[in-house]
Parts: sequence; C-alpha cells; structure tokens
Amino acid sequence: MVILHEQELTWAGRVSWKHHTCMISARSINTTMKQHPLIWSAVNLPHDAYKLLAVPSPIGGVLVIGANSIHYHSQSSSCVLALNNYAVPVDGSQEMQRSSFSVELDAANATWLLSDVALLSTKTGELLLLTLVYDGRVVYRLDLSKSKASVLTSGITTVGNSLFFLGSRLGDSLLVQFTCGLGSSVLSSSLKEEVGDIEGDAAPVKRLRRSSSDALQDMVSGEELSLYGSAANKADSTQKNFSFSVRDSLINVGPLKDFSYGLRMNADANATGIAKQSNYELVCCSGHGKNGSLCVLRQSIRPEMITEVELPGCKGIWTVYHKNARCLNADFSKMAADDNEYHAYLIISLEARTMVLETADLLTEVTESVDYFVQGRTIAAGNLFGRRRVVQVFERGARILDGSFMTHDLNIGVPNSESGSGSESSTVLSVSIADPYVLLRMTDGSIRLLVGDPSTCMVSISTPTSFESSKKSVSACTLYHDKGPEPWLRKTSTDAWLSTGISEAIDGADGAPHDQGDIYCVVCYESGALEIFDVPNFNCVFSAEKFMSGKTLLVDTFMREPGKDVEVTNKSSEEVSGQGRKESTHNMKVVELAMHRWAGQHSRPFLFGILTDGTILCYHAFLYEGAESNSKVEDSASVQNSGGLSSISSSRLRNLRFVRVPLDTYAREETSSGSPCQRITIFKNIGGQQGLFLSGSRPAWFMVFRERLRVHPQLCDGSIVAFTVLHNVNCNHGLIYVTSQGILKICQLPSVSSYDNYWPVQKIPLKGTPHQVTYFAEKNLYPLIVSVPVHKPLNQVLSSLVDQEVGHQVENHNLGSDELHRTYTVEEFEVRILEPEKSGGPWQTKATIPMQNSENALTVRVVTLLNTITKENETLLAIGTAYVQGEDVAGRGRVLLFSVGKSADNSQNLVSEVYSKELKGAISALASLQGHLLIASGPKIILHKWTGTELNGVAFFDAPPLYVVSLNIVKNFILLGDIHKSIYFLSWKEQGSQLSLLAKDFGSLDCFATEFLIDGSTLSLMVSDDQKNIQIFYYAPKMSESWKGQKLLSRAEFHVGAHVTKFLRLQMLPTSSDRSGAAPGSDKTNRFALLFGTLDGSIGCIAPLDELTFRRWQSLQRKLVDAVPHVAGLNPRSFRQFRSNGKAHRPGPDSIVDCELLCHYEMLPLEEQLEIAHQIGTTRSQILSNLTDLSLGTSFL
Repeated sequence: MVILHEQELTWAGRVSWKHHTCMISARSINTTMKQHPLIWSAVNLPHDAYKLLAVPSPIGGVLVIGANSIHYHSQSSSCVLALNNYAVPVDGSQEMQRSSFSVELDAANATWLLSDVALLSTKTGELLLLTLVYDGRVVYRLDLSKSKASVLTSGITTVGNSLFFLGSRLGDSLLVQFTCGLGSSVLSSSLKEEVGDIEGDAAPVKRLRRSSSDALQDMVSGEELSLYGSAANKADSTQKNFSFSVRDSLINVGPLKDFSYGLRMNADANATGIAKQSNYELVCCSGHGKNGSLCVLRQSIRPEMITEVELPGCKGIWTVYHKNARCLNADFSKMAADDNEYHAYLIISLEARTMVLETADLLTEVTESVDYFVQGRTIAAGNLFGRRRVVQVFERGARILDGSFMTHDLNIGVPNSESGSGSESSTVLSVSIADPYVLLRMTDGSIRLLVGDPSTCMVSISTPTSFESSKKSVSACTLYHDKGPEPWLRKTSTDAWLSTGISEAIDGADGAPHDQGDIYCVVCYESGALEIFDVPNFNCVFSAEKFMSGKTLLVDTFMREPGKDVEVTNKSSEEVSGQGRKESTHNMKVVELAMHRWAGQHSRPFLFGILTDGTILCYHAFLYEGAESNSKVEDSASVQNSGGLSSISSSRLRNLRFVRVPLDTYAREETSSGSPCQRITIFKNIGGQQGLFLSGSRPAWFMVFRERLRVHPQLCDGSIVAFTVLHNVNCNHGLIYVTSQGILKICQLPSVSSYDNYWPVQKIPLKGTPHQVTYFAEKNLYPLIVSVPVHKPLNQVLSSLVDQEVGHQVENHNLGSDELHRTYTVEEFEVRILEPEKSGGPWQTKATIPMQNSENALTVRVVTLLNTITKENETLLAIGTAYVQGEDVAGRGRVLLFSVGKSADNSQNLVSEVYSKELKGAISALASLQGHLLIASGPKIILHKWTGTELNGVAFFDAPPLYVVSLNIVKNFILLGDIHKSIYFLSWKEQGSQLSLLAKDFGSLDCFATEFLIDGSTLSLMVSDDQKNIQIFYYAPKMSESWKGQKLLSRAEFHVGAHVTKFLRLQMLPTSSDRSGAAPGSDKTNRFALLFGTLDGSIGCIAPLDELTFRRWQSLQRKLVDAVPHVAGLNPRSFRQFRSNGKAHRPGPDSIVDCELLCHYEMLPLEEQLEIAHQIGTTRSQILSNLTDLSLGTSFL
C-alpha cells in the first residue's frame, strides 16, 4: 500500500520558501502479525501532488500526479516529466525531462487503457495519453501526447478491455470505445464515419445521433477531435495510435444554477385546471464551460397535433395492416421485420355501432362497403397470419377478413352442453391477440381460444381443457408472444440446453415457422393467483399465489422450499381473525394483465397488472440460476405426488423469476364504475420510442430505455378513452387517441426531447457557462447571463486590472518579454436573449448585450417600474454587474436598464439601453417593489423610483449584510438572504418612504437561495444553506421567544442532501378532496408550493399540508423507517436532521414529512400496506388518495 503524505505544511503563498514537501511511503500490511513494515519511500515530491495511480503489472510501481509534473516511482527506478514552466527541480540544478506542450494537471482524472498507457482527462476536457517507456521493469521515460477533447469529467474508468466511461457532473457522461493500432500511420477516417461504422447494434448509435447530447457534438466537431498522430508525435514506430468512437451517452441536466418557468411553444390558451399545467416548461441553466447548456424540462408529454375531429361516444380504436396476396410467398422473417408498412384500416367502436376508415392519404369512411361487423360495438381488432388477415372480435362473435372481404364468420357464446342453459348470456369481455391465436375472456369468467391455421387462414374455437372442468373464475388474462429467433423464456426451463440443440435441428428441416417463437397465456384468477400456460397445449409452466399483493419477488410455487409452508398457514389464520378490523380486500382483483418483451439486445419481458383500485404492478422477468434449489424441490414435491413428478417438473420454467419494479410517480386512476376497458396499449415504434400507453383518467406513457421504464404523464387532454398507433403517409409513426370529450386527435410525438430521463429534456448547447436566466413573458423571450472563457495576452489582462482613476502604470519590469506574450484565460460575460423555436429546433439568439472588460454580470431580472412622470407601468430588463479587478481596486458595479422592442424581424434594435449608472459595490440582486426598483449594491440595499430617464433613490437600508445573495418580494415585504449573515425580513412603507427591519435570524448561515412560502394567509420564509439544509422561518411578534418581534422563529428544518440554488413559488392546483370541502376564495385555493433545483441536477418540491394529512403521514413515516429496507442500511431519520457542521444549532420543530420515504409505501406487499395503515389508525385507500392528491396538486409542468 502506497501512501502520499506531506511532511511539512506549506501553501501557494509560501512556495518560494518551502516547496517539495510531499513524500510517498510504500508499506506491506501483515494482518496475522499486525505489522506494517516500510518497504521503500521517496521524498521531495512537489507540494501540489494530489493523486496516486497504481501502475499495473508487469511494470508495477506508482505514478504521482501533481499540478505541474508527473512522477514515476518504484522500488528500483524513478523518473519525472515536467508539464509546464512552473515545474521546478528540487535543487534547481538538475535538468528535468519536459513534455512537448504545456498543460496543467490539477483536478485531472486518470485510468489505464493498456498496461503501459494511461488516459488522463484534464480540467479543460482534453484527453491526454501518457505512455510509460520501459525496458524490462525499469521505466526510463514518460511520454505525454494530446488525444482528443471531450466532456469535463469528474471520474473516468476502463470497462473491459475496449471501452472506457467518462463520468461527468458538468456535462453528459459518455461510453467510448477505443482501438489501439501500432505504427504512426495517421488515421484518416473522420469521427463521423466512425460513429456510424460501429458494427452490430446500430440502434444505440442512432439513438445517440438523435439525442441532442452536447458531449457528442463535441466529439464530432472537427477541430476538437482531430485524431492525433500528425502534430504531436515524430515518426516513432512504437507509438501507439488510438481511435475512439462514442457508443452511448447519459444525459445530465446538472448542476442547476438557476431556472425560470415559461410557456411552451405549443401551449393551449383555452386549457383549464390540470390540463393548463402542461402549457409550461422549465428552462434551466446547467453545465459549465464548453458543456454549458440550457435544459428545457417538461414533466408531461404534449403530442404535436396533426388533425382533430369530433367523435362522440367512442369506446375503442384499432389500426390494422393488410398484406395483399402477392406478398404471400415472401418469407416469414421479412414480414415480421417490416416495420415500415403503412396501416390499411382504422376501426372505431362506438356505443352501438362500428365505423371503418381507410387510412390511405386521407382518412375516408368505408363502413358501408366492407364486410366488417358494423351493427354493434367492436371489442378488439388485430392482424393474424403475418398480417394477411384481419380478425375483428365483437360481443357475440368474430370475423376473419382479407382486406375488406369476410372469409370466415364465427359465433361465440353458444352454450356448452354440460354447463347448462345459464351461460347463454355469456359474451366476450376482453381479447388478446398473438398471431395465430386469439384469447377471449367471457363475462362468466371463463376463457376461450381461437386457434388459427396459417395454411388455410381459417380459425377454430376451443375451450382449453384445463379450464373446462375448473370452477375458478378468471379476472384477467393475456397472451404473450415470446418472439424468435431466440425466445427468452426457453432459457428458463430446466432443459434449456436441450431445447437449443433441438431447435437448430428443426430449423434445418423446414426453416420458417420455427423461429417465430413461443406463445404463452398469462391468467389471473379472482383469488389473485397468477398462472402461465404454454399455448396451445395449456400445460401450466409457472404459477404464483397472491400475485395481486405485489410481493417483491414472484417465484414459481412449485419451487418453494418446504420450510416456508408453515409460516404461510399461520399468516392466513391470523388474517381471518383480524378481518373484522382491517379494511376488506375481497373486492380487490387484477382487472388487466399485459406481458411484453420489447426489442433490444439483452431485453427481458415485463409483466404488468392493474388492480381494481388503479394500482399498477410492474414486474421484470429475470433468469435465476440456483444450484441448490433442485434438490429441495424434489423433496418437497415428492411428498405430495411422487407419481407424476418428473413429467411436471420438466416442463416448468423453473429458472424464471420476476422482480417488482418501482414506477416513477404515476397518478392512479380514479376508480370507474361499470365494465373496465382495456387501458394498456403496447407500442413498438411511435417516433422511434417503444413502450406502452396507459389510457384512462390519468393517461401516461411508459417508455422503455436500457431495460428501464420511464413514466411520463400526459395532462393536456384530460381523460383518454382509446389509443392506437398510426403509421401512414401523412402521419409517420404517429398515434391516434380519443378524449373523453369525444375528440379524436391524430398526433406525433415531439422529437426534440430525449425521453430517457425522469422528465423529458431538451438540451440547447451554449458553448459557455450559463449563470442566470429569466423569462420575459410579453415577448416569450429568455434573457440569460453567459460567460465564455477567452484566451488573452498577459499584458492586456494586467492593464485591465489597473484602477483607471488613479492611473498607475503597469509595473512589468519584473516580467520577461516572453512572459508578457503568454496567454491567460479570462471569463467574458454577456447577456443573451434567446427565443424558443416554433418547430422545436435549436433556439435562436435574438440579441446579445456584451459587458465591458473585467465586468461580470451578476443578475438579470425582468422588472415592472412605474414611470413617475407618465404614471404608466414599464416592463424593462434590469442587469446588475460588478467589476472584478483584483483586491487593490475598490469594488464597483453598474445597473443597466433595457427596453425590449416590438420588432421581431430586425434583431439589431430588439433591445435598447434606456439607463445605466455606476454604483459603489457589486450589484448582486435586483427586484421590483410596487413600481420601484430595489437594488442590492455592496453592503446596502437602496430603493429607487423611475422617472423614465433616470433612477432616483428614495430609501435605503444599511443592514450589516456583507453580500446579498437573493431578494424576494411579496406585496410590500422583502426577504433578503446574505452570504454569511442568514436572512432579514423587511417592510416598505409608502407614506413615510422608509425601509424598516421587521425581524432577522440571529444565527450565522451561508444562504444559497431564499423565497416566501404562502399557505392561505400564513407567510413563511424559506432559506437553503451551504450545508445542504433548508429551513422555514416565520414572523410572530406576539410570541415571547421572538424577543418582541426582532427574531424570526423556526417552523421546520430538513436536510435535503444537495445544494439548493433556486426556489420558485407556484400556485398549487385544487384537488378532488379540496373541491368538495372548501368554499371558493378560502385558504385552500391560495396555497403555493416551492419548486427547487439543486447543484446535483435534481428538482424537488416543498408543499404545505393540512394538519390532518400531516399527522397521518408523520405517523406513517415513523412506521416506514422500520418497515422499509433502506439504501445501504442508512436511516432516513438521522440523515434528514439539520447539519450544522459543528456550529451551535437549536433543533427546530419536526414538521416536514419526507415524501421520498412515503413513496416506498406503495412498493410494500398489500398485506403489509393494510397492516401499517391499520396500526396508524387509517386506511390504505386514504393514504394513497392523499399521495395522489399531492402529486396532482404539484404537477406544474
């Protein structure tokens, strides 16, 4: 073990006296004798050495990385490479080997590509290759060469032997493939070709190219990524050439420095209630330097509408394909892969009839001229026999059609002779189609199977033998097509290795039909048990009891170990005794099932179930390989039925298990009366995405990426009754849905957003660091502060640091002539005014306001000022700046006011400066207060009135704040956050024109962000600090502990665990429970929540609760601390306590509940949910409806 440590302490200011203070020690650890002898050590390493990198065998040793040099040390040899002119040898005499270019390696990350080549990523995002030149085990030289530019990394690691991962906090993380070739031939292929040339799976590459990843554009832009080999290296035949290609990227929206809330381009002005919320989007400043970007976040999806028609009373819609006869002899696999075939017909089921439309260039109704069943409503429609036929199922029958002509008509609901006359009224309730089978569930709880014969295209009806005799009623069922060429479920049966061998043999004989895969039938009974059968033989291959209770794992009951049976019986008897007290679950059952495996290289099937109360259970199948399980099964089973054991066990999918997947917040369906309609529609390609659509009163998209589900709600149309995909000439891979108001909409999915995120995100690269953004609502513009790093000669930089008034000369007699011409990087600031693009393309910069030399823009705000002469309100853009000129120059700043013009076409005069004034101290915050402009300038805040040409001070407040971080205004109240002195609460009185301090927090606190929280008539003051906490204060002058009103009192405190940089106050939506009880205009309607963003790239929400819900949730939270297994066993109660970093802090009241913990409640098994609800004296439905109300009340986007 090698340790890097510092013998004597020093720092940058004392380097001329004390340098080279670090050393390394290599120790051997002997655990048995508890000794750690020193093997070797090396002294006189530079004081800025900060990282060790172990050199892999066969070379061995260690690299010490410092800011200006790299050292190699082992027991036998050592060498050093100086990276720039600041690297000095220990005694000044010996010559150091220097690299061919100058670079600084502070804050670098490194990993090994080969045993002698390390990849370094610098603070500017450059990738460098460090080669160890060695002979035997002696390293005698280090070679550093430039490679490519990439993201600013916070970590880098090699994955396998041909990939490395660049993890970034400031940009998108990348997975890069590298190949190494010898010889110095310059690789001519450009990177664009390489990204395309990656053989094998083209899908992720396509996805990458479409995602607006800033990092990818960097990797593809020419000058940044020129492959090295021509410039840096001489023709050294041993030099290794590396070529890189990006294979995947993870979109990152952090760090969120600031955000603003504005209207989307396709907003609907007439929307009300929750639908109105999807008019808005969140525009965030994220990233840093060349990875800086604007991220546009939208919580809900708003499809782009192509056309809409009124269609009242619609019950369902389906689109079907039609293959004509000339395609009959085409082989099977081609037909299956035909993703681009257009749909032929659209079938619309109304209350009492069915409409059929042709989906050619125009949608034209052909109901009269086709043989479809149109006299009643359709239950389902789909394709059979490789899209050569259409099957239409209605309540009492089914039809097979070739295009528009009927080839076969079937009657269903004919009574079975043995079941008596009672079942005559049994009609079809739900349908599942998997070519060539159709599964029907009848109203009496039985199931029927239509079996198709591909050679004749005819269909016969049968009742599966295992269901003929059974009296168990089926509550939901579905067919699952495990598609070829390698069906996934086959791997889970015991004789998996056998079946693969057989399948190859059969393939040889008659190629086509075999690799269509297998079909299974998934059935759920009224009792809540789940069984999977193979079709058409209907042997049970998997069964699980109590599927609806939502256990974490589903295991085949046949595989259970014998010891478990005992506890199961105990539990059930205990349930019976306690049934009177707890809410009953008799009416709970699974109403819908779906199982699907989406395309992808390593994809596994998902299983979905919907319960009567709207709970969605989602399970992901996985392959379980346990060596010891077989014997246990044989033992336990042989007791019960020794006879037919072997035959049963061979056909079971005994290695199949399901694990429950937590879903991101989805709002539960309001329970509907009457027969449940099909809510799940699986789609394989809508705008390039795959997943399923959940219709109902709270529709949502479940999209599948990297074997992970992303849930995105769709609020804009309210309840959706029917949904289907549509692919034709005018609507490419689009969709159709019908709202409950009876409007049919044909839409496409917006392609600008990347959906592989918690919320859909669109990134707009800025090539600079964004600092602050605000929204100019009248013109739909976003002014934002951007700084771009610029290289300048040193003499220019020095001359700008001089105080112009005093007029010093630059003292550069101690600088050599070559040093003056060196460049130095400075940040140049500007305010850009961006306009969202109508079509959703890249946003346009409408105007740019540049800052002066060494002037930093600190704040930009849209303010409304009352012109005291004309008595009219003017909306202006206000910018506060500061001159950063070193510590010898007195601080000063400017306040700038701009008017934003009318002309959209002529960008030159879009903004015009109407006022600018220089003030002492930095202008760090601005706000408009009742028509006046409040300016925080250095240590004081001044209120100005606006005359139309100039600002005149009317009042000031000289608190001891050091530097104002944020100003918030509500009516005439001011909340001021200081960088060290916590918060101040002020008020402004018009008649005496005075700013007076009402109260303050006497503690010391480094504020990050502040905001007012309004709940009815109560006003609270929210602040976040540098220890990742938030605190809520209130003003109560009548309370004795407030020192006659001088002191703000604590209402709540909470440890968020991330730096909160911005709060945004938004009005909460009234929810169903509020509407009934509260009168309009009461406290409930005037309730606001705070949306906040953090430097980790997360977005959170703080919302007020009413007392009753709070008490209920608080007791639930206490229960869940013990009931839920936590991440890494960490206790949420201790984690969420206020961190004061050693300062004295008096704990505030515990009046915040942690919804992140409460969300685990839904993931508990049903019995545990009922038990916990019973223990805290409430019901499960009450808790879940409270959670739903909160998620609806805070769906702001």
